[in-house]
Amino acid sequence: MSPASSPSAAGLDWAQRLLRFNTVSRESNLPLIECIADHLRTLGVPLRLSYDDSRRKANLYATLGAGKPGGVILSGHTDTVPWDGQAWTVDPLGAELRTVAGEPRLYGRGSADMKGFVGLVVAQTQAFLEADLPQALHYAFSYDEEVGCFGARTLLADLAESGLPTSAVPRLCIVGEPTLMVPAIAHKGVARWRCCVKGRAAHSSQTPIAVNAIEAAARMVARLADMADAFRDRGPRYEGFEVPYTTAAVGVIEGGIADNVVPEDCRFHYEFRALPGSDVAAMQRQVEDHAATLLPAMQAVDAATGIRFEPLCAIPPFEAARDDPAVQLALQLTGGNSTTLVGFGTEAGLFQGAGIASVVCGPGSITQAHQADEYVSLAQLARAEAFLHALGRRA
Repeated sequence: MSPASSPSAAGLDWAQRLLRFNTVSRESNLPLIECIADHLRTLGVPLRLSYDDSRRKANLYATLGAGKPGGVILSGHTDTVPWDGQAWTVDPLGAELRTVAGEPRLYGRGSADMKGFVGLVVAQTQAFLEADLPQALHYAFSYDEEVGCFGARTLLADLAESGLPTSAVPRLCIVGEPTLMVPAIAHKGVARWRCCVKGRAAHSSQTPIAVNAIEAAARMVARLADMADAFRDRGPRYEGFEVPYTTAAVGVIEGGIADNVVPEDCRFHYEFRALPGSDVAAMQRQVEDHAATLLPAMQAVDAATGIRFEPLCAIPPFEAARDDPAVQLALQLTGGNSTTLVGFGTEAGLFQGAGIASVVCGPGSITQAHQADEYVSLAQLARAEAFLHALGRRA
């Protein structure tokens, strides 16, 4: 039988419904979560909501087949990146269908990353329930993945505190990030910091009595660039990744108030995207050690100057063997024999760290994610829906 070229009407409807919610990470995701929760409640599915400190955002954890053995988690995040300044030709919240070069596509922010997958899962609920699953299925829909996987940490902590019996703890997790429906068995970790440099302001004609925060920050940025070069030229390699070595990058820098004022403050954000098995703490120590070499000259002018670091996020790497049970399940459900590695971070490492065997496999391509006119092809959604149908027959 040839694969379907389009998902079911119900699957497409749910994907479009979720795309129309603005869940950029700076916004609340509660309207979307309540939409899904209301649907699940009408079907009698028990669920838990776990909130962030502001209670503006929530995770949803639902169990189909409560009381049955642990089973499989279907995991997806509900937040998206913003589209400010991007040159969209469609409404980012419009969930518009277009055919380009003969390929039917669903457009919208989060279509590939990853509301298409979440919508298909929700649409499949009735069929899952009617399948009389021998094991439980669980939905784990999180907030704030895009800014540091914060929601998944809250969700896992909430589950740990809920006192689930050992038999009810899920055994496997499928994270539906866009992999073109090829199971991904590894990704890098992501660790980010903010570096805050405190200098001493003065008129720019009096530089000897000042400490230029931007210049000190520039020396720190140069050190990070040197580290990135060393990772590329002499560091460990992991073939199969698009970029097969650890990377370092500076993403944001702010400082100064006027051309004729030596700047007192400068802040920049940087990250390491580290290969599995890397010692990120040692990388950060290199950065802090370099900062320490700058302090004597700064504090000789003003003892109140300094450099401090604030951790922003730490997304663990993910690595699974081909014979891992989650990977084997994904291969069976796709009917393929190939696996891949992905360069982007996911929640898979968190689930794996909680003792749940994990794999990353979902519709669409990361090439379309975070871009203007983000889309997922209907053929990819159809492949993901077939994957879920197969799961319902096997779970």
